[in-house]
Amino acid sequence: MKTTKTPAGQRTRAVIYCRISQDRTGAGLGVDRQRIDCEALAERNGWDVVEVYVDNDVSAYSGKKRKDYQRMLADLEDGTATVVIVWHTDRLHRSPTELEKYIDLCEKRGVSTHTVQAGELDLATPSGRMTARILGAVARQESEHKGHRVARARMQKAMAGEWGGGIRPFGWGVPTGEMKTVIDKKTGEEVEIPVLDMNKAVPEEAAALEYGHETLLSGRSLNSWIRWLADKGFLTPRGNPITSTEGRDMLLRPRNAGIAIYKGEEVGAGLWEQVVPVEKHRAVVAILKDPARRTSPGSTPKWLGSLIYRCGIGDCTETTRVTKAGGSRRMGYRCLTNHGGARRADKVDEYVTDLIIERLSRPDASDLLAPGPDNLDVAGLQQESEEIRRRLTDLAALFGAGQITMVQFTEGSDVARAQLEGVNQQLARAATRDPLVSLVGAPNVRKAWEGMDLEQQRSVLRELLEVIIRPARPGRMPDGSYFDYEAIETKWKRRAVSEL
Repeated sequence: MKTTKTPAGQRTRAVIYCRISQDRTGAGLGVDRQRIDCEALAERNGWDVVEVYVDNDVSAYSGKKRKDYQRMLADLEDGTATVVIVWHTDRLHRSPTELEKYIDLCEKRGVSTHTVQAGELDLATPSGRMTARILGAVARQESEHKGHRVARARMQKAMAGEWGGGIRPFGWGVPTGEMKTVIDKKTGEEVEIPVLDMNKAVPEEAAALEYGHETLLSGRSLNSWIRWLADKGFLTPRGNPITSTEGRDMLLRPRNAGIAIYKGEEVGAGLWEQVVPVEKHRAVVAILKDPARRTSPGSTPKWLGSLIYRCGIGDCTETTRVTKAGGSRRMGYRCLTNHGGARRADKVDEYVTDLIIERLSRPDASDLLAPGPDNLDVAGLQQESEEIRRRLTDLAALFGAGQITMVQFTEGSDVARAQLEGVNQQLARAATRDPLVSLVGAPNVRKAWEGMDLEQQRSVLRELLEVIIRPARPGRMPDGSYFDYEAIETKWKRRAVSEL
């Protein structure tokens, strides 16, 4: 904001720079106080303030770009002012490299620096530059010390399983009945908000997280859970609709299984209420992070075999999709490459459905179920997981103390992480549910099938049957119909013992 009082040249032109590293309230009160003190200094010296530059909630130590600071340097280069006023030198710089560039500019343009707290810095003299460098070194040491202190406090909280602060995670934060006063970032006014117990789970949100885990473990998609959340009226802790990205992050959160994290590493058990068992959490993480999992955006399939049935024309191995068959209104399966004709989608799906229902209605259908996790020692696997994680922590401590070399640390860590991955895969297997479970042994398999949603049916199809659509024979078939069922080639992916 320009506040020139008299024509340039009659009085010394000055600019003010204000900065605060962390504005917890968002009200900008810290920079306002700096500006008032700087303006008073300018008034005492009879200087005209021609510009005020403000970087609110930006650290000079972090390396983040300070827009108004860069604008001030450009204006000083253009001769806007010959005096820079700051509340203290550490408001300008906490980086030696940045300070040296500022000194060069001030020497070239004859700019002097005045502070409210530390007086004038005459950067045109060796002693003034030395003073600036000493103050800059002290400020940087203070920043490093503060950063180490904050990081240490966060690590201690994480190691103790305590809540580290920030936005309330979906699933936790029950009002204690107490209130606290904060500053509204939009209005700058004081408001009363409830104090939340971050160790207690919000029942409705915890149930939603549980349902999300069950959704993925039963073979359905992440988007189906996102749609369910929207239908039930669930929002993010900020009050916004839950997107697929946010929903994925919610399910990947180790907090769901009561696992404490520090800098991306698991450090033990948290003090908060656990929403899902560790093995279910591992299983969902394995599903969501599977490289083979299809995550590209697209329309939700409306047919049983879309992108599952394969084309059998020549050597083609592409999958098929459903489009309008020629000039008719009927929908048909056609190769993704669009070569060859289309096969009536309703007829193909009906035929495949009848095959699946008939096979799962036989007495030996239970033989088709995937081997269960009954022989897995889940408690033992969890204990082994914790022991491996402790070994990783111990290795890091030994390396930090100089008791082992980098090669020893790297080799030990690689072995431990490989073992940990194997344990996690076993824990994931313990929680993953076979999509055939709800059909095998059902009194009425067809009724159970019809009670499934399309995603569940597609999961069963993927696990149980391979379908290839070959070119159909022309004309009427021996049974009198015009649909060639023999051109639908099927192969069972699972077999009973009697069929082997």
